[in-house]
Amino acid sequence: MLSSPRRILVFLPNWLGDVVMCTPALRALKRRYPDAVVTAAGKASCCAVLDGFSWVDALISIPERPGVLQSMALRKALRALAPELAVVFPHSFRAAWLAWLSGARRRVGLDRGGRRFLLTEAVPRHREGGRPAPRYTALEYLEVAEAAGATRDGAGLELAADPGEVDAVRAGLEPGRPVVCIAPGAAFGPSKRWLPERFAAVADALHRSHGAQCVLLTGPGEEDTRAAVLAAAETPLIASSGGIGRLKASIAACDLLIGNDSGPRHIAIAFGKPVVCIMGSTSPAYTESPWERGEVVRIDVDCGPCQKPVCVTDHRCMTGIGVERVVSAAARFLRP
Repeated sequence: MLSSPRRILVFLPNWLGDVVMCTPALRALKRRYPDAVVTAAGKASCCAVLDGFSWVDALISIPERPGVLQSMALRKALRALAPELAVVFPHSFRAAWLAWLSGARRRVGLDRGGRRFLLTEAVPRHREGGRPAPRYTALEYLEVAEAAGATRDGAGLELAADPGEVDAVRAGLEPGRPVVCIAPGAAFGPSKRWLPERFAAVADALHRSHGAQCVLLTGPGEEDTRAAVLAAAETPLIASSGGIGRLKASIAACDLLIGNDSGPRHIAIAFGKPVVCIMGSTSPAYTESPWERGEVVRIDVDCGPCQKPVCVTDHRCMTGIGVERVVSAAARFLRP
């Protein structure tokens, strides 16, 4: 029988939304091994999402694509942690290779990408009819955690927001009026993004009908999207671009989030906020959450879901979604 590990190294997914969907698995690991030191390693932005998350003891930032010298330094840093168990949540070969470099005796991860030989326990992929099939990503991560000995608790996604950041957000809002966060970006690619002028039109409509004050959430690399929304909106928008901590605080302080299928959606789920998600190129099976309140707005098209970051046709999965439909969905979650 395997002894309980004293030091656990977890490799985080590479997308913000995936990190949030990983939180039930991280909680399950810490609850199973409460005396172990759990260190989570990932990109700086992914570590920032977990700032204040009580089920991880330490966070270490690692480069996304390390060169030779960086890899040597990273190997030394990971081995210094002396992990006895490494849990690999990303699907990449590189993540499993880093787990192997860490020196951990047990290395648990999903069986894909030709990396089985780097893992001591390879978790089979979800299949339907003998073929790999999409499923809610949080459940996949929970299966990996269970292979490492954890047990799921049935609770949902979980994050923490800094109280000072939340107070700073609320200080810029007018009491008594609904707060709607607008998240028009998507790091995956433009195929996931609804048109900026339509987000602006939704903000205008909700301001007129509900007196909503809308907070525009954008991050690095989304400057053009932010400018396009601001230019198209008739009502003043509160632009929030103060990093991951401010992003979490803004969502924690809102009444509703409207956005694409991207990281802010999953942050909102973690904070128990309703979401109107405008979905285009990706399969809803990856993100259909039993813990989500709100509505997914999408249309079936003959070319989708294509899972491509850039549309190769006319982007009709998104352009076919009208402003009125999104406004109607949002109105169901706002006070009259």
